[in-house]
Amino acid sequence: MIPSLDGFPVIIEVPVRWGDMDAFRHVNNILYFQYFESARIEYFHRIQAMEHLEETGVGPILASTQCRFRFPVTYPDTLWVGAKITELGDDRFTHRYLAVSKTHDKVAAEGDGVVVAFNYHTNQKAPIPAKIKKRILKLENDLKENNR
Repeated sequence: MIPSLDGFPVIIEVPVRWGDMDAFRHVNNILYFQYFESARIEYFHRIQAMEHLEETGVGPILASTQCRFRFPVTYPDTLWVGAKITELGDDRFTHRYLAVSKTHDKVAAEGDGVVVAFNYHTNQKAPIPAKIKKRILKLENDLKENNR
């Protein structure tokens, strides 16, 4: 386990590509939002959110996101990107993201995203389905129990 990612139930590995760098010779800041998105989608996969969306029309939608850039990453490198839920409400939750450079063992970027449960049939927010909430709590709590 990567020490700075302790407490993150979802961790993905993302190779930095040559084309990810910008004119300033480090990973372009917009890419971190894509890295966070990949971790978020893996989280959704683990809680079967997309299957639930297909069955019921209720699924996640990103309401807001932000990022703080901490350390410039360059090619070649690999990032470990973690996702966890820090707040769970009736109709939304907050994801916390952390991107860690494997080469430098440093946090490259950190961010948050607010995800709202959304009914795609009525185009309105909805309560987080009980099934999904239960899966979120299980994923988050399984990690805590395994780290004891």
